[in-house]
Amino acid sequence: MSRRLLWMMIFLCGLLVLAGYLDCSAATEALPFRQGEKMVYRAMWGAIPAGEAVIEVLPSVAVDGARTHHFAMTTTTNSQVDVFYKVRERQDSYTDISLTRTLQYRKKSTGNHPRDVVVTYDWKNRTATYASFGNAEKPVELLPGSFDPLALFFVIRTHRLRAGDVIEIPITDGKKCIAVKAAVAGRETLTIDGKDYDTFLVIPDMDRLLGVVGQKGEPSMKIWFSADEEQVPVRIQSKVAVGSFVFELVSASF
Repeated sequence: MSRRLLWMMIFLCGLLVLAGYLDCSAATEALPFRQGEKMVYRAMWGAIPAGEAVIEVLPSVAVDGARTHHFAMTTTTNSQVDVFYKVRERQDSYTDISLTRTLQYRKKSTGNHPRDVVVTYDWKNRTATYASFGNAEKPVELLPGSFDPLALFFVIRTHRLRAGDVIEIPITDGKKCIAVKAAVAGRETLTIDGKDYDTFLVIPDMDRLLGVVGQKGEPSMKIWFSADEEQVPVRIQSKVAVGSFVFELVSASF
């Protein structure tokens, strides 16, 4: 092989590598979130201050050799609520870098209901396996493009929200896998600490997955996303065994 031909091949390989990098960077920049994003929420249990929750986009890590988006959510109740319902929980979601499916999901709690859960997604065999404290349960069949419950917040943000739309997202917690329909119920103005937020109210039908249904058919979850480019969750209402918790955004950094 001549030296000229060798240099041409090296040059072409370099162009291909650069093109791949640019494509990957463009795909990442197109997402409405980025690494370093951190949102802090005040938790309320009815009219009672209950603690806080933090949702973050952490640095990418590898899962089975694949790059990931790493999302985390920590939830902590305060001493006033600990007497009734103590929560010290962390969730970690690892999706593929193109945000087309989840690769791994973890949930760890040291509150009233201790958990140490790892959900392994086997995309070769299309199954997800739930393991608690190392004890694995029977795998469940995965729907194509399935995500975990935490990734749901970020997947919804990749859709341009419009009132009346319904977004279908397969979700599994390792025990069930369902096609969640997230309905954009309407546009509402929320006021939090004197600041007005233009939002879209999204209601994902999580009842079958969470196994909790509110009174008179009230949905188990409601999420208000800001009506801007980032579409940040501004308010989250979640039904639990002892009532409803409401999380309101108090600070956000990007």
